[in-house]
Amino acid sequence: MKKLVILGGGYGGLALIQELFSGYLPPDVEVVLIDRMPYQGLKTEYYALAAGTVADTAVRVKFPVYNRLHILYGEVTSVDLEKKLVNLTNNDPVEYDQLAIALGCTDRYHGVPGAEEFTFSLQSFSASRETYLNLNNLRPYGQVHIIGGGLSGIELAADLRESRPDLNIAILDRGQRVLSSFPNRLSAYIQRWFEEHHVDIHSGVSVSRVEKDAVYNLDVPIATDLAVWTAGIQPVKVVQDLDLPKDRSGRILLNEWYQVPSHPEVYVIGDCASLPFVPSAQAAGAQAEQVGHVLKAVWREDTPKVSPLKLKGTLGSLGKHAGFGLMGSTSVMGRVPRILKSGVLWKSKRHY
Repeated sequence: MKKLVILGGGYGGLALIQELFSGYLPPDVEVVLIDRMPYQGLKTEYYALAAGTVADTAVRVKFPVYNRLHILYGEVTSVDLEKKLVNLTNNDPVEYDQLAIALGCTDRYHGVPGAEEFTFSLQSFSASRETYLNLNNLRPYGQVHIIGGGLSGIELAADLRESRPDLNIAILDRGQRVLSSFPNRLSAYIQRWFEEHHVDIHSGVSVSRVEKDAVYNLDVPIATDLAVWTAGIQPVKVVQDLDLPKDRSGRILLNEWYQVPSHPEVYVIGDCASLPFVPSAQAAGAQAEQVGHVLKAVWREDTPKVSPLKLKGTLGSLGKHAGFGLMGSTSVMGRVPRILKSGVLWKSKRHY
């Protein structure tokens, strides 16, 4: 029997499973999924969980059930590439013949003192719940600072405004405009929405350190009751610890078939893989489908064929009634992109 072990039951890991079981699977292949939780957390919606606009049951999905899929719950601590072993906390090591690493990302604090200790996170299900509890327990008119004006920071600020209209909310962003990687007109639309809903945006802020009750813009303290970090991501520690060639963001460099060149039995998917895209659930899912095709070709002893990845676009929400998106070079704003995003979420909950 050949054993394929998949690390991580997120968008990439489950898209790979869906692809593998959607067609013929050789009878001598065993598929094992390892995850620390008994369900998939919909990470793109963790901002809503943290803001308190959805319950935790709304952002988790049961794992699929297939006769030849074995699920093992455990915390991955390391991967031994030479011995082909996955090491787990409080469990025996798991051997593999082929391995797919789809463990996702964690916060990147850029060496800012106090950031990890004194800010809250959206990067895991448990961290988002903790963020919600602390936001929910803030006194009326408390001051919240969201550090980072990217997609997660914007969506959190908008949903938090709906959930807690009594709070003072501000986004601290290093750039001159929020969502700086998007067209100017989208940033301007978001800026207007925040102005109308009394969310402050402070541009050109260089966070130099964080303390319990203050965020520092260089040497200038900004008093805060709670700060949430949405200012960068990096691969999880298990991937950071692997002695493999990586790009500037710490993502593993791969060959054309998404294999580690020195260990072609190892595939890397999503936020841990060096791809020509900003990390996203959509990129992870699309790449995972291609990894599924590659694996099937390898099992048939054929030469894999992979086409360039193509993504459909990006959608974001501003509360429950407005949104924005970028489809190719076309910007969309208002009610329609919010409805589209709700449809994508509905589909992802029922995909398996």
